[in-house]
Amino acid sequence: MERGKTIMELNKRLQETPFNIIDRLRAFPRRPSFMGFTLFFVAILLNSIVRGPGEFFSVSTMNTLFVTQMPFLLLVLAQGILLISGTLDVSIGIQLGLVNVVTIMTIQEWGVPFIVGAMFGILVAMIASLVCWLLVSVWRLPTLLASFALISVILGVNVLIMDVPQGRLPMEIFHMYNATIFGFVPAAALALILVMVIWLFIKRTPFGTNIYAVGANPQNAYAAGISPVKVQFQAFMFKGFITGIAGICLTMNALSGNPLQGEALGLRSLAACIVGGLTFGGWGTMSSALYGGSFMILVQSMMHPLFSWLSEMFPGLQLGTYWHNMISDTIIFLGLLLSIVTIKGQREALRISIRDKYSSKRREDHAK
Repeated sequence: MERGKTIMELNKRLQETPFNIIDRLRAFPRRPSFMGFTLFFVAILLNSIVRGPGEFFSVSTMNTLFVTQMPFLLLVLAQGILLISGTLDVSIGIQLGLVNVVTIMTIQEWGVPFIVGAMFGILVAMIASLVCWLLVSVWRLPTLLASFALISVILGVNVLIMDVPQGRLPMEIFHMYNATIFGFVPAAALALILVMVIWLFIKRTPFGTNIYAVGANPQNAYAAGISPVKVQFQAFMFKGFITGIAGICLTMNALSGNPLQGEALGLRSLAACIVGGLTFGGWGTMSSALYGGSFMILVQSMMHPLFSWLSEMFPGLQLGTYWHNMISDTIIFLGLLLSIVTIKGQREALRISIRDKYSSKRREDHAK
């Protein structure tokens, strides 16, 4: 009970935003997103060195990153919602493929407009999230095992709907997704903006407060009149909506369906959240997930230019895809370790600070 109160108090303090800009900067190292932001900044710096600032910050490079990586970034945000509420879903990656095949087959078999197929895709993502919620929140099955088993179930459903990769959407859909607004804003970024705006609104609702209370300690939240099952239901539905949007982005980019894609993204989205400073127990924010996902994207996108540069520097050097993956995953793993160590230190420092604060207050009350 005492631990839950302490964690909830820590999160309350972390959510407080100092008005003065100097105070904000001083408080930032104590925030969960600090290490995620630091790693994100380092990844930007490395990309600028490898590619050159002119190429990396060009409109075409930024647009390509948003177009190709938006589905994964949205999945990281969706996973982040669940982590804040104290649960997770590793089947979120294959759900991306479910949205893709349902959208394609709905359009192909029924001849409906793309927007209708997209709505069906979002709907099935929310249904899959509902099933996962029933398994882990209502029936209390082990979260990791239940969501892992769900991967095989959804994969089977995908293959039943679409046995082989197929379908072809009009090229105009890709052009719309690949476009830029005002000549420099990627149209794909509108999906990210939509999700973040909705989250900023949700944070100001009772759900935005209750999700941290349930994530910190479900028993204490229940004692305070908050239903953990209801809050996690809302978290899963919002996660399903974001996953649906991610699947639509994937479909608009690929213009076809593939029932087997996305499975590995479930665990990668979980790793990205932790790299950004978001963990179980209501610790972290959506910005933590955003920084962690962006860090992983930038590290992976840096590999090809880096090895091309090495090949020019050392003629005859031939390094295959295995080396690309090994080095990028090693960098991500080191970032993961740094985040875990930093989070542990932040939580311990804040715990001691709050303990000293209450001890001082009790001494003052006793003296009176």
